Amino acid sequence: MEDVGSAVARVGAVWLALVLALIVVPSALGVSLGISEAYMWVLVRTLEWATIRIQKGVKKPQPQMLKTPTANGIIERDETPMEKEIARLHRVDFEFSDIFYFCRKGFEAIVEDEVTQRFSSEELVSWNLLTRTNVNFHYISLRLTVVWVIGVIVRYCFLLPLRFTLAAIGITSMIVGTTMVGQLPNGSVKNYLSEVVHLTCSRILVRALSGTIHYHNKENKPQKGGICVANHTSPIDAIILTNDGCYAMVGQVHGGLMGVIQRATVKACPHVWFERSEIKDRHLVTKRLREHVMDKNKLPILIFPEGTCINNTSVMMFKKGSFEIGGTIYPVAIKYDPQFGDAFWNSSKYNIVSYLLRIMTSWAIVCNVWYMPPMVRKEGEDAVQFANRVKSAIARQGGLTELPWDGGLKRAKVKDTFKEEQQKNYSKMLVRNGSIGSLSTGTESD
Repeated sequence: MEDVGSAVARVGAVWLALVLALIVVPSALGVSLGISEAYMWVLVRTLEWATIRIQKGVKKPQPQMLKTPTANGIIERDETPMEKEIARLHRVDFEFSDIFYFCRKGFEAIVEDEVTQRFSSEELVSWNLLTRTNVNFHYISLRLTVVWVIGVIVRYCFLLPLRFTLAAIGITSMIVGTTMVGQLPNGSVKNYLSEVVHLTCSRILVRALSGTIHYHNKENKPQKGGICVANHTSPIDAIILTNDGCYAMVGQVHGGLMGVIQRATVKACPHVWFERSEIKDRHLVTKRLREHVMDKNKLPILIFPEGTCINNTSVMMFKKGSFEIGGTIYPVAIKYDPQFGDAFWNSSKYNIVSYLLRIMTSWAIVCNVWYMPPMVRKEGEDAVQFANRVKSAIARQGGLTELPWDGGLKRAKVKDTFKEEQQKNYSKMLVRNGSIGSLSTGTESD
């Protein structure tokens, strides 16, 4: 038994030495030995080959094939406004046939509405050799089945232990490093060391995800004293951005390992953590954020105004609170490539441990990050209008669908005010088209 134990210890020491020498040290220094590039080259070629094999193996169009992300959906919608739609049926008062419009819209929403589908994983054009996105493609040919089996072995027996080792090193270094830096007195030295620790550990964690990130327009990177706002797909969004620069984080207080990391990092950097359920904390956070942006020597604040994770296809309503603070807004668009791995966190379906396991057993995390020109609030523009303008810019840059709905609908019901708004629109249309002149006059006076 002693021989077995010593052999395991030697293997572990060699494994750790190779990981440190070939991955950790180069990533900490911001250099690459070409290993990630070679891996991505092999992966791209393999997925291209698998796509060709699938296309050859399917003799006729297969109804199980996943639809493209740009598809309009499984039903054909008529986007004609309610007023024009009902106006086709009659020109006067209410008629019983009016209910057909509402029935059709109701059926469309039941079959496929434009909101809840944003809270499920993005669908792929072709199978990426992951079981979680499989619709029996790997049974088309023996070669494809063999490649799939090899892929399972590589992902679970090699990539998963490697990524777990890197994640453990990165998280431990983050906790220990920020705790030590936090003991220093406030000043330029502490700020510099804090940035070095955050940047170094983020680079290691990105390697733990086999991350390949393309940053565009770096001349527009957020500056100190500003507010960086970005669309939100995953908890790793923050790691993706801090891999290229340091930010002061704003978010909810967590327990467990995440709580340990939060308590350690806040000692070295002025992050803002708060309880979402406490209204008083929100006022306190707003005050602290204003004080933060007034100091042009502090790191830019990183905020995800959607407040929840959306599935990499859309941008939903931005909460106005981030845009009431003042200061310069630096929009950032993040778009993941789902072909290599699904970065979206469906928190309603998976806990954080299950999600991280899915991420670490994916092929890689590939994404594009666009830094956009800074934006300021225009004269006469309220916070909601400003938030919508920033959201539209991010959606256009990232090729995402812009939706007006609140991401809180993931867990909450539609507010009664939305229903009442449609009822008011319909009643106003009836009054305007009705035959009672007094009602029409009264509506105009309103």
